[in-house]
Amino acid sequence: MMTAIPFIDAHIHLWDLDRFRYPWLTPPFSHDGPNGSVEPIASTYLPSHYRADAAAWNVVGAVHIDAGAAADEALAETQWLEGLADSEGLPSAIVAFAALDDPDVEALLAAQAAHPRVRGIRHIINWHHNPRRTYTPRDVTGDAAWQAGFGLLAKYGLSFDLQCYPGQMMGLSRLIAQHPDIQVILNHAGMPVDTDATGLAIWRAGLRALAALPNVAIKLSGVGFIHRSWTVGQVRPYILDAINIFGADRCMFASDTPTDKLFGSFDRHMDAYHSIVVDFPEEQRRALFGRNANRIYRMGMNLD
Repeated sequence: MMTAIPFIDAHIHLWDLDRFRYPWLTPPFSHDGPNGSVEPIASTYLPSHYRADAAAWNVVGAVHIDAGAAADEALAETQWLEGLADSEGLPSAIVAFAALDDPDVEALLAAQAAHPRVRGIRHIINWHHNPRRTYTPRDVTGDAAWQAGFGLLAKYGLSFDLQCYPGQMMGLSRLIAQHPDIQVILNHAGMPVDTDATGLAIWRAGLRALAALPNVAIKLSGVGFIHRSWTVGQVRPYILDAINIFGADRCMFASDTPTDKLFGSFDRHMDAYHSIVVDFPEEQRRALFGRNANRIYRMGMNLD
């Protein structure tokens, strides 16, 4: 289903494997990780590749989210992205990397915030008791150092892209409630990877706790993290539950390209998302596909 509705893609990645080190995109590859084998996407991906993938859609902007470059190259990656934006017109905004528990986190935040397109920070903190699901060896979100680093974001005008699992959401909601001046964007619909009744109850309770905070929004993407061989019927309830809990004014669709190409093409994902909300009022669909990202990431585009 092609559409003329302006689309600000709220979550994309660009990477140059000849320029930076990306540990997660480096052999040997394994099927045991959270995404399965990432070998199919382990090649350089630039604005030209993105535009080819998104050619059927009215993309008017895109937010680059930290792509997992080596931590000591995070600032250089941001500088590279700024140069790409100047020469190629993408990305439109940047969410950069900084480890919030780094002893030098304040200097890192200041350096990232000095770049004109940087809007926020992502530090992936998904912890799961299943070693095939976890991204980190332990849950850092209860550590005083991590919490202090989170609290510094507002000082530098930075939002936070929150990639966590449902079991971490209750504790995080208490921390976020203490910092109403930090915009938080939950990634990939909250990643409800435990799809039994108990797991989904924890996910919905976590979403409700986060949605009770007006400074939290959610991105609708990453459905392949839930079901690698997903169908529209499988993922429709997750998308509609998230919109129902957060409201259409705090949800954003995103492609998560090229990561989500592990689970289906750009067109397949976008067709699915549009079909799920096809009966929504047009103003809500315009919000979901563009206006909310424009506002929440402070992009200043005219989407009338």
